[in-house]
Amino acid sequence: MALALIGLTGCTILSPSSFNVRKFGAIGDGLTKDTVAFQNAINACAAANGGEVVVPAGNYLIGSIELKSYTTLRLEKGAHLIGSPDLDDYPVMKVRWEGHWVDGHRGLIYAREATHIGVVGPGKISGNPALGGREMPRRPVPIELITCLAVRLEDFATEHQSMWSIHPTYCNGVTAQNLVIRSTGGNGDGIDVDSCMHVRIENCDIATGDDCIAIKSGRGMEGYRLARPSEDVLISHCTLADSTFACIGIGSETSGGIRGVRIQNCKFTQAKTCAVYIKSNTGRGAFIEDITARDLEVATAPGGFLCINLVGSGIKDAEPVTGDEGIPRAGNFSFENVKVDCGTLVDAARISPVKPVNGFSLVNISGTCRQAITLANLTNAVMRDIRVTGYAGPFLSQTNVQGTGL
Repeated sequence: MALALIGLTGCTILSPSSFNVRKFGAIGDGLTKDTVAFQNAINACAAANGGEVVVPAGNYLIGSIELKSYTTLRLEKGAHLIGSPDLDDYPVMKVRWEGHWVDGHRGLIYAREATHIGVVGPGKISGNPALGGREMPRRPVPIELITCLAVRLEDFATEHQSMWSIHPTYCNGVTAQNLVIRSTGGNGDGIDVDSCMHVRIENCDIATGDDCIAIKSGRGMEGYRLARPSEDVLISHCTLADSTFACIGIGSETSGGIRGVRIQNCKFTQAKTCAVYIKSNTGRGAFIEDITARDLEVATAPGGFLCINLVGSGIKDAEPVTGDEGIPRAGNFSFENVKVDCGTLVDAARISPVKPVNGFSLVNISGTCRQAITLANLTNAVMRDIRVTGYAGPFLSQTNVQGTGL
């Protein structure tokens, strides 16, 4: 029997065994719940040492299903997974929510401590819009993967409302490629990377009601003690549009630390606040460092291109990291080769003077903006080849900034 082995890069090494959900009793009429048939197919696949669970064309109404190691869920053309409207179809367990481990309904497609798993298209996954929102226990997300290794998400579409769409937590080696993600309403994030390592988000088209992509690592003393950073995250060749907050949000849950985020060759077609928002709060502690962005097009960002707020973003924690230790450390931020049509070009004034951002580079920026640059509490700043027009007021307002090109 052939075994499906998927590496960290998402490459299939051997031809997988195949398990068709219809052979396990799935109806696919959009009315009959097919949860049991799907889970039986997944379990049979896992028992056979892995392979593909194939979903042919049809409308499949399901509750939460659990992927197992060495198992790929393949949604063929015309296959549509539709989330059940019944909360009882999503078991309650511990999930990460706004930086804390809390009771919540597990995802429509869920995995925990699984290795070499995947969801591939070209089919579609729809969360049930009646189950969005901020009620507790936390509402289910379409895809939630916890402590998984070698995850492949490729060539499918999702839609949801007022809740995150894809939420990997504590995962190592996640590749998300060629996804089309749509959501509406506040809280409707696209991909939330939560204390994960080695993540690749490439060639995705994401238009959301809240952050298109958010990078998080826990909040307050809970996240600080766990010390699980998000690190080595690449966002490349994506098209991003947001109607409530930011296209890419780094934070504000940063208590485990965030480092090594690269954004390159992306198009921002709409941003309600800022295209890129680096955010935290006093009481988070930890660090945000080594953030680089280059070769970007920012077409419509009425809020701005870049915002940095490290002292007042997000929910204040009931158990904060106290004293100077609770002030996030930040540095080595680089932005290069950016074309903009935005409100404020850069708003980076909400930074503690106790811990200035050490290392900030803004190079080769061109286009139009309504307001230019405001900086405070930065060291080793570099500004060069900034050519923007259309702004009112001063080009640069600065307080306690050291560097070149100022």
